[in-house]
Amino acid sequence: MVNMELFSEPTLTRELVEAVIDLAKKFKEEKGRVPVFMEVCGSHTMALAKTGIKTRLKDDVHLIAGPGCPVCVTEQKSIDAMIQLAEEPNTILCTFGDMMRVPGSASSLMKAKTEGKDIRVIYSPLDSVKIAEENPHKEVVFLGIGFETTIPILALTVREVERKQLTNYSIWMTTKLVEPVLRTLLQSGDVKLDGFLLPGNVSVVVGKQTYHFLADEYGVSGVITGFEPVELLSGLYKLLQLQLENKISILNAYPYVVSDKGNEVAQQLVHTYLETHDEVWRGIGTIPNSGLDLKEQYAKYDAKKKFSISIKEPRKTKCRCGEIVRGAITPEQCVLFNKGCTPTNPIGPCMVSTEGTCAAHYQFMREV
Repeated sequence: MVNMELFSEPTLTRELVEAVIDLAKKFKEEKGRVPVFMEVCGSHTMALAKTGIKTRLKDDVHLIAGPGCPVCVTEQKSIDAMIQLAEEPNTILCTFGDMMRVPGSASSLMKAKTEGKDIRVIYSPLDSVKIAEENPHKEVVFLGIGFETTIPILALTVREVERKQLTNYSIWMTTKLVEPVLRTLLQSGDVKLDGFLLPGNVSVVVGKQTYHFLADEYGVSGVITGFEPVELLSGLYKLLQLQLENKISILNAYPYVVSDKGNEVAQQLVHTYLETHDEVWRGIGTIPNSGLDLKEQYAKYDAKKKFSISIKEPRKTKCRCGEIVRGAITPEQCVLFNKGCTPTNPIGPCMVSTEGTCAAHYQFMREV
């Protein structure tokens, strides 16, 4: 049995911070520069900022936030389409809370709700199935945003709708997959990395084996970690050890949760109902086979086919969220950060989401 309290124990955390700094200094002595690691997961970004780890390590380890916030990497056209869905007559729109305040080109879901549109924040996609049962004369649409952590329950939702034979239910799928975007980042060469902190939540589903391509094809190491301070620091320590020993490997520092093959039941569920397709990412563009959509036999539950949504080109702003999600710049390098763009007046999704890099920097890392 794992004692989770140890993973946030202050004394152990402080000792690990100093150990990471010692290794980072050795790295700098050997390489003549600081090590550069990317935390892929938005929850990692928020945890590293909230615990003060990023601030404490800023002179010794360069930590770059990656494209692991599902709301942040959703393209503007998709966000505008979701907001337009709320305008459809006789429709109930269901969504996770993160989406409510994401700004569209002309409105937001929150604004649409205040104007009387039936938009409901739910905690599980299965809740939207119940809403469809209770409202048989209304169309119920769920906004299916997420990475591999969320995708299995979207597939489970389709299974439930099929079992209950509901005809008034559909999902607007805007899902993303981790492997294709990591390949795209490495192939672009925009960001030079010494290794990845790999997402513990996604890894529960996909397993350690999914990341072997990083080492085998790109010569980049990765460590799967949890979200508590000791877990995060242990992951960084292992990445530095690999660098100093000139080894390339994928390590699982979250073995009490993540297995080599992942959750095969969840994987089979996804395979049954969904198939890969090309997906557009904010700031990156279209990545082939980087998302999942409903298979043709389940197209009747596809909101994109059920509704005729026509979207104009989004309005241009000075928001640089697209560059931030691919690690090209930090939030402080955006001219809007902490000026025109704040949590009370967000210009882009990176300032809204609980996993957004701008939100993390604003709350825990900005200089006051």
